[in-house]
Amino acid sequence: MLEQLTCACEADGCDTALGEEHLMLSMRTDGGTRRAYECDCGAVTVTVVQE
Repeated sequence: MLEQLTCACEADGCDTALGEEHLMLSMRTDGGTRRAYECDCGAVTVTVVQE
């Protein structure tokens, strides 16, 4: 289910949907998968997906 959620950039004045084309880094840990996305506006969003 969490894989179906999409994240969006929340920088001021930006609401770009962040997808695979924005994915910079993915790292798996015991606490879940951390994903860092870089938006075209330059903001970086980090998400955590718990498995």
